[in-house]
Amino acid sequence: MLIDIGVNLTHPSLAADLDGVLERARQAGVAQLMATGTSLAESEQALRLCEEHDPDGGRLFCTAGVHPHDASQWQDDHRRQLQALLRHSRVRAVGECGLDFNRDFSPRPVQEKVFAAQLELAAELGMPAFLHEREADQRLLAILRDFRDHLPAAVVHCFTGERRALYAYLDLDLHIGITGWICDERRGTHLQELVRDIPAGRLMLESDAPYLLPRTLRPKPKSGHNEPAYLGEVLAMVARQRGETPEAVAAHTSACARAFFGLPDASAGDRVS
Repeated sequence: MLIDIGVNLTHPSLAADLDGVLERARQAGVAQLMATGTSLAESEQALRLCEEHDPDGGRLFCTAGVHPHDASQWQDDHRRQLQALLRHSRVRAVGECGLDFNRDFSPRPVQEKVFAAQLELAAELGMPAFLHEREADQRLLAILRDFRDHLPAAVVHCFTGERRALYAYLDLDLHIGITGWICDERRGTHLQELVRDIPAGRLMLESDAPYLLPRTLRPKPKSGHNEPAYLGEVLAMVARQRGETPEAVAAHTSACARAFFGLPDASAGDRVS
């Protein structure tokens, strides 16, 4: 059984065939999925998708937050709106929130202000944080340290950084999410060594679909889009680099995800691929 801790189910390429996406994921052994909220509107949409496509409430959950790309859209009333979303039982973490100094779609001071506002909410509600960071690890750490003692947990989603950043995150007792980036021979080979240093109990797997299609996947889908069903390719690479069996990695990353997000026990009833 696998748990995909980060999938953009609201993206049109997935939402257009969501039942098919979810069935293919089930057949591939992905038992539970966390839909990522990246803005207030998409967080609300993610919550609706969870309720509509999993009425029994055991398989689909979501996060709610404002991505740093959208930080410039933050308004005074957004804190109240986000707080209301976060009180819903299907919403299990605050985010995707953080800093992105790679694209700078929002001014950096605004990103930092909105990031801190969301960490305040996470601390206030006792919820874990789902973090985004690109080329901003030192500033993210500086802001996060002020809140860390008041947060139950935090995960650096889609980690792609270098050794310095990884060790700093682990020193702050953060969790690490690994995606198909590790399967990319052009830019992700450094992760193949670093993933060995992430302790069991801190490591989780995610597709980040429809992005980051694992480049090792054969045959490649005609659409070119990633899906949670391909998470097994990330599992295989992580297991190979850690010197563990895929079954062992699936077991400890899924146990980690259940504990982190407070998920119920679940089994896909199918193979782990």
